Amino acid sequence: MTLLSEPLQFSSDDTATGGVGHVTLVGAGPGDPDLLTVKAANALRNATLVLYDNLVSKAVLELVPASADRVYVGKVSGHHSLSQTGIIELMVRLAKGGRRLLRLKGGDPYVFGRGGEEAQGLVAAGIPFDVIPGISAAQGAAAASGIPLTHRDYAEALVLATGHLRGEADARTVDLDWAQLARPRQTVVIYMGVATLPVISAQLQAHGLSGDTPAAIIERATLPGQRTIVGTLATLPEIARTHDVRAPALIMIGTVVSLHAELGEHASAVIGCR
Repeated sequence: MTLLSEPLQFSSDDTATGGVGHVTLVGAGPGDPDLLTVKAANALRNATLVLYDNLVSKAVLELVPASADRVYVGKVSGHHSLSQTGIIELMVRLAKGGRRLLRLKGGDPYVFGRGGEEAQGLVAAGIPFDVIPGISAAQGAAAASGIPLTHRDYAEALVLATGHLRGEADARTVDLDWAQLARPRQTVVIYMGVATLPVISAQLQAHGLSGDTPAAIIERATLPGQRTIVGTLATLPEIARTHDVRAPALIMIGTVVSLHAELGEHASAVIGCR
């Protein structure tokens, strides 16, 4: 692994010599390597240079050849190994140097993975690229916890939102379309919302969603040590605090969460409390 605190010195040969290289944005899925697409797994096995995020599991990284150069560009709350602008600049610099590189991102690159921003940066720099989608964190968490994202009797719509917005240093100022999120007969999945869960709960209730609405938080979905913790919109913040829930975790809100009691035991990846 090459760390960004060290000089970027790459050892492996690359097939793209001379001219501009190529970038492949790859979705690593929710963590379980068996949930990679065939195309993503093949790309990993043939990679010579990989830039990967914090949420990419070790099991997925093990598919990358030992001879490949690996550069960690992950972000965790309060600490970024490299800014988003810096990541894009690094990708462009490497590709302009003739390298073929694989940009590995947790879940799906275009679902809260900043893949769109990186694709824009590549287009602006004239770098050819392609995108390999992955199973999103929401899809993985739903299947692994026994909580369908949609159901004709419970949820006619699915809304994905982020609980952490760019430029918001104060968790009390999360600014989402709360009225839209509080609509009935839909499933709301909140990414990156562990730290702002009390705000999310209070705002949704203030905008009309009942505090008795079933809600769950799924920690480390599809990975060893997964926990699915179920409560209500009103009680989930305290339950998450009591159980010391930490990222990565997804919040699911809606009546479909009540199906966990029926389906959760049949979801093979469910580990932990209810």
